[in-house]
Amino acid sequence: MASATSSTVDAEPHGAGVHLPDTAQDLVKILITGPFGVGKTTLIRSVSEIRPLHTEEHLSEASARVDDLAGVRDKSTTTVAIDFGRISLPGGIVLYLFGTPGQERFRALWDDIAHGALGALVLVDARRIDASFDVLGLVEESGLPYAVAFNTFPDAPRHHTPEQLRAALDLEATTPMVRCDARETDSSVDALLALVQHLIDHHPPEPR
Repeated sequence: MASATSSTVDAEPHGAGVHLPDTAQDLVKILITGPFGVGKTTLIRSVSEIRPLHTEEHLSEASARVDDLAGVRDKSTTTVAIDFGRISLPGGIVLYLFGTPGQERFRALWDDIAHGALGALVLVDARRIDASFDVLGLVEESGLPYAVAFNTFPDAPRHHTPEQLRAALDLEATTPMVRCDARETDSSVDALLALVQHLIDHHPPEPR
């Protein structure tokens, strides 16, 4: 199992500073979730305008016996508490991004992190779609609106059609589903925008 949690902060932020922009009007808590090794930490790192907070530990021999490393054999660390970042979007929307651990043994922590969130972006690895079912179940049980983003790993299969991917995850027709590269800022932002639009469609903003 992982040792006691240690927090790390990236050396450089993507934005101009720590303070909220003057244009901020709507502050929204969003979950970035998905199975172990799907790219949650990477996505938050790629978009955050502040120095992201990560709580990662190196995988030990004990945790390797618990965590399924199929498809992620090169992974050497795992989130054991949360990742955290922030991004400001047009229209005065500011997203606070909370990355969740991807393993079932952290479920109680997942429930705590989800408290107060308005929606979730669920990252999926097309190489191991079955690994996403437990997390999708958690999100659906919570009642959170969500969008699905297939993280485009270099060796991920490319022959699946959107219809096949949607059917494989048993997604409702109204659930947004996009492809993204969690390493790329623009691609990750587009995935977040798909979720935000979904939230607006579900809960239109009240007149000011």
